[in-house]
Amino acid sequence: MQIVSLPYSTNTAVAFQAVADLPAPVWLDSGRPRANGGRFDIISADPINALELCADSEQPFGQVDDLLCELEPQDRDPQLPFCGGVIGYAGYELGMQDNFLPFDTRTTDLPAGFFGLYSWALITDHQLGASHLVFHPACTQPQKRDLIARFTAVRWQTEPRCGDFRLLAPFAHEFSTAEYCARIEAVLEYINAGDIYQANFTQRFRSRYEGDLFAAYLALRANVAGPFSAYMALPQGSLLSLSPERFIRADGSSLQTEPIKGTAPRSDDADKDARAARDLQQSAKDRAENLMIVDLLRNDFGKLCRRGSVRVPELFQLASFANVHHLVSVVTGELPDEYGYADLLAACFPGGSITGAPKRRAMQIIRELELSPRGIYCGSVGYISSCGHADTSIAIRTFSASDGNITGAAGGGIVADSQPRSEHEECLNKVRMLLQTLENFLP
Repeated sequence: MQIVSLPYSTNTAVAFQAVADLPAPVWLDSGRPRANGGRFDIISADPINALELCADSEQPFGQVDDLLCELEPQDRDPQLPFCGGVIGYAGYELGMQDNFLPFDTRTTDLPAGFFGLYSWALITDHQLGASHLVFHPACTQPQKRDLIARFTAVRWQTEPRCGDFRLLAPFAHEFSTAEYCARIEAVLEYINAGDIYQANFTQRFRSRYEGDLFAAYLALRANVAGPFSAYMALPQGSLLSLSPERFIRADGSSLQTEPIKGTAPRSDDADKDARAARDLQQSAKDRAENLMIVDLLRNDFGKLCRRGSVRVPELFQLASFANVHHLVSVVTGELPDEYGYADLLAACFPGGSITGAPKRRAMQIIRELELSPRGIYCGSVGYISSCGHADTSIAIRTFSASDGNITGAAGGGIVADSQPRSEHEECLNKVRMLLQTLENFLP
C-alpha cells in the first residue's frame, strides 16, 4: 500500500471534480463543514472491475464478497477507513431473497445494485485535519502518476465549476393527501389485526430535469447535508444521497448500527425549535417506535454475532439536522471470524428502520400498498475495504436520476397510535426542503 499526503481542505467538491471525468466516480461525503457527525470523505473513480446487480440476482451480497476477494487483503490502519475495495449501493429490492420473499422485478431507473472494485481513494480525515491518496498494490503506476498529477493541480480555494441544472416541472406526488391517508389506514388495519407492530410506508416524488446533476447535488448539500451523504455517477444515471443515517459500520469484528426513528420538524423560532426537540425526546409514541426497530436490529445482529455480544449502549439520543430533529439509538455486536461483512449485509438488509417489525411481514405489506419499487431509496450506500473496515448508510433523503427523470421519496414508520394526516405531514416535512431546493431551479 502506498500513501501520498495532500493538503487538507474541506473543499472536497473540487477534489471530486478532479476525477469526475473518469468512469464511475463516487464521493462518500461526510457533509463537512455543513453537517456534523461524519469523519471521512472518500473519493474514488475508475474501478478495475464492477458488478451490476438485477433485482432477481441470486445471492447478491455473496457476489459483492466475490468481487472484493479479487483484491489482496491489506493490514488494518485505524486512521485509514479505505485502502482499496468495493464502493457502491444496494437497492431496497435486493433484500427480497434473504427475507424469503418473491423477487420484485419491477423496473427502476438505476440498476438494482452497483459495486465497483476501486484500487485507490482520496481520504480526507476531518478529525485529524489530513488528506491522503491511498493506493492499493493493484493500482498501476500510470494510474498513480495520473491521479497524483490531477490532485496536486487542484486549486483548493476555488469554488466547484458546474454546468447548469434545470428542473422542468414541480415534483409530482405519487399520492394525494386522501390516497396517502387511505394507505395508512390499511397499515393500521394490519397492526390492529396483529399482523405487524410497525411498517414504514413511503411514496415517490418525480420530475423531469436537464443539465448537470452535480450542480443539483451541491445545492442539496448546501441546504440538507448529512453525515452519510453520497454522489455517484454511472452510465445509466446518478444517485444523490443526503442521508443522516448509518446502517452498519465494521472495524474488524466490531459492529455498530445507528437506527433513526422519531421525527419532529425544525423551526426558525429558537424557542419553538427547542420545544419541538424536547417534545420529541419525551414522546412515548416516538420512543416506542424507535425501540421496536432497536429490537429488530438486535435480532438481525444476533443471527451472526457472537452470543452475548449484542448491546444497546445508547437509546433515544437527539440528533438535529437542517430540516428535522430525530431520535437515534446505537446497537453494537461482535462478528465471529467465520463471517464477513457481506454475510452481515445479507442477514440485516434492508435496514429495519425502513421496513418495520416483524420485518418479513412488514415488507410484504409494503409491497402490497406502495405503488412503485423503491430502488436505491431505502437501500444502502457505502464501502467494504480490503483492510477490514466497512461502513454503509441507509439511503434516505436520496434521489436517483436517469434519462431526464429525477425521483426522490419519503415516508415514515406507522404504529398503532399513528394518525394518518399527521403521518402524511411528517412525510412532507422530511422531504419538503429537498424538493424546494431543486424546485428553485425551475425556469
